[in-house]
Amino acid sequence: MYDVTAIGELLIDFTCVSTESDGFPALEAHPGGAPANFLAALAAMGAKTALIAAVGADAFGRMLTRAVSAAGVDTRAVRETGSAFTTLAFVTLDEAGEREFSFARKPGADTRLELTEADFALIAGSRCLHFGTLSLTDEPARGSTRRAVEFARQRGVLTSFDPNLRPPLWESLEAARREMLWGLAHADVVKLSAEEGEFILGLGPEDAALSVCRDFGAQLCFVTLGPDGCLWRRGDISGRASAPSGVEIRDTTGAGDIFGGSALALVLQSGKPPAALGAAELGDIARFACAAATLSASRPGGISSVPAPSETAALLT
Repeated sequence: MYDVTAIGELLIDFTCVSTESDGFPALEAHPGGAPANFLAALAAMGAKTALIAAVGADAFGRMLTRAVSAAGVDTRAVRETGSAFTTLAFVTLDEAGEREFSFARKPGADTRLELTEADFALIAGSRCLHFGTLSLTDEPARGSTRRAVEFARQRGVLTSFDPNLRPPLWESLEAARREMLWGLAHADVVKLSAEEGEFILGLGPEDAALSVCRDFGAQLCFVTLGPDGCLWRRGDISGRASAPSGVEIRDTTGAGDIFGGSALALVLQSGKPPAALGAAELGDIARFACAAATLSASRPGGISSVPAPSETAALLT
């Protein structure tokens, strides 16, 4: 039995470490992909995890599989494809210092994902299936993701969803919104950013969380607020948690994924359905996840930035 199986992209993040005199950035490679980052955070918390993904039959694909395995994630369902190169993401800084994403994905190997019978068996043997929307941008990965999620719900497997909006990867913003609405309608636990709540639902953070639970039927919703922490909602109760102060922020890539994985790990450790968690429990979960995300943002990369639970606990004392 696995605690969480995730389906989705596995890729290399190239992040800006400096800007050269000619204006071009110096980039540093890190293993990433939102579902992989999410699982790495869960694995660090002691959860048994597995990833269903596709990489290219190339050096980067092999590096990624090794890195995910080293993070404690089962990679038996990570397969190589010869039809596309491993997907590459480039995270640079614009003139205002904000992150800007570019992708080498036309197509990328992650979009070539097709399910096998072994994948369905893996999902059936899991407590939770996690998914995002980067695997919903293109076929055959889109159909594979939809079938996996629908299979999980038919089998009573908990579903977890993170929209993870990346506009350059969509044919249109309307297509992105359509798939994200589908994701919300098929999720028990949702983690989204305030910006994603505004994009998908046209609502502020509090109203977005309320809509996710009331209108879409999620048992639990977290909305991340960057340096302002997060808010959470479960049914008729809600609350906020602050992010720890005094930590120098270096690279926010993957911080939201690590928030989500840390939060879900504690939800599963409670032994309760998300809908049965009380306000005090959810407050503790949210504070811990905010601290884990803050520590992640103090170091580069996604998978490589996951803090040990002891580090996170120490930050809260």
